[in-house]
Amino acid sequence: MSDNNPRILESRVEDPAVRGMRLDRYIAERMGLFPRSQIESRVVALRVNGKDARRSKKLKPGDLVEVSYRDPPPLDLLPEPMDLRILFENADAIVVDKAQGLVVHPGCGNAHGTLVNGLLHHCAGLGDRFPGRDARPGIVHRLDKETSGVLIAAKNPAAHEMLAAQFRDRKVRKRYLAIVSGHRLPDRGKIETRIARDPRQRKLFCASRSRGRAAVTSYAVLRRWGDYALVALAPRTGRTHQLRVHMKYLGSPILGDPLYGKKDPRFPEATLMLHARRLKILLPGESEPRVFTAPLPERFRSLAAALQLLFQ
Repeated sequence: MSDNNPRILESRVEDPAVRGMRLDRYIAERMGLFPRSQIESRVVALRVNGKDARRSKKLKPGDLVEVSYRDPPPLDLLPEPMDLRILFENADAIVVDKAQGLVVHPGCGNAHGTLVNGLLHHCAGLGDRFPGRDARPGIVHRLDKETSGVLIAAKNPAAHEMLAAQFRDRKVRKRYLAIVSGHRLPDRGKIETRIARDPRQRKLFCASRSRGRAAVTSYAVLRRWGDYALVALAPRTGRTHQLRVHMKYLGSPILGDPLYGKKDPRFPEATLMLHARRLKILLPGESEPRVFTAPLPERFRSLAAALQLLFQ
């Protein structure tokens, strides 16, 4: 359960690029505590260099930021029967092929019908083993709602820490498949930018050279149909919406992306063509990493067939 006593977190401003950044932006983008929209409801006090500060205060290198905040109230998590596509399972972890449209964990507007609800039903006692993790028992990483593919979850706190550490230390190898359109991509390349909140649309992100957190993606074109392409994407970092932002940055947005692309007149019914194809990770108690692969979804097969007919 959530503790009513405030938590306190300190952060020393070290990056020169932060100079002039608002305190609330720093909390959301650099400290990664929670979105700016939650600051008013969750922050108890803000201090900079030992003095009370407003959210609009501009920061400079060397400043010491102190945030006193409360966790959100716990959600009433209910086990729900669900047709999970299980790729692997043992006593420590479960790997699933997450369906497109499935939300990973409960949150605002999604209290039920999430992957977590399904895992609580499938893995008896899972919630009891993670009493302090609120809405995300066992969740190690996440995929966007409209992204399908490989996702791993832990069954106990020790396994969670071991798996999560590999994501933090960038030891996990992930490969995605996407169908993109627009600018003709070179056969392969590497995208290195920063990713920050879009100043014009706060719910979205954008590629930047000076703001936000470093993001790196490698890509390779696997097949072309005119100005469309099937692309393999290998993110080296795990920023929110990273692949979607990076493909837009290259001028080749992912087909069917409602946030970072435009509706394609040839395929107006297309949904997000992004699939987590493969995950390489070391499991607890094992000495060599395993590779888990999710089958290519039907939406990819159907669209590829339509593109082949269109450009034959």
